[in-house]
Amino acid sequence: MAQWIIDDSHSLIQFTVRHMMISKVRGRFDRFSGAIAADEQNPALSSVNVQIEAASINTRDAKRDAHLTSPDFLDVANYPYITFVSKRIEVQDETHGRIIGDLTIRGVTREVTLEVEYNGQARSPWGTVSAGFHAQTTINRKDWGLTWNVALETGGVLVGDEVTIDIEVELIRQEDQPAPAEAAAAS
Repeated sequence: MAQWIIDDSHSLIQFTVRHMMISKVRGRFDRFSGAIAADEQNPALSSVNVQIEAASINTRDAKRDAHLTSPDFLDVANYPYITFVSKRIEVQDETHGRIIGDLTIRGVTREVTLEVEYNGQARSPWGTVSAGFHAQTTINRKDWGLTWNVALETGGVLVGDEVTIDIEVELIRQEDQPAPAEAAAAS
C-alpha cells in the first residue's frame, strides 16, 4: 500500500452553519494532519486517519472563535482534537466514492459518510506525486453534544443544527522507505 500524507498548505477543512436562520457563517480549521494508506489497485482496501486541532478553528471573528473553543461548543481544553478514522470505502466509479468512518468531536464518536470526488494525480516540479480529492458531508452538531443555542425573539435560534463540512485535500505520496534490515544491508 502506498502511504500518503495531507499537504496542509494545499488543503482546506471548512464548515458552514446557519446564523440567526437568515444567513450562513463559514469557518475552517487551520491546523490538521492525516495519513492515508492507499491501495491504488483496490481503493476499497484503503484507509484514512485525520486529526484536527480543535483550537485552530477560524471564523474570522476572534470573539466567536473564543466561544466556539469554550465548553459551550468544542471544549478544547478537555478535547483538543477532532478525529476521523475510516471504517470502509465504497467505490462508485473511477472518480467518485464514499468514505464511511468515525468522527469524534468532544469525546463523542458517530459514524459519518463523506461523499468523495477524486481529482487525479500530478507530479510536482520537485519530483513528488500528489493526488487531489474533494469530500463533503452534513452532520447535526447536536449528535456530538454541541447543543448550546439562544432562542430568537423573532422565532428560530441563533445557531443552526446542521453543519456542512467541505474538504479540499491534496495528498503527497511518501516514497517507500527500506525496511531496517534492508537499510543496514545497503550501508
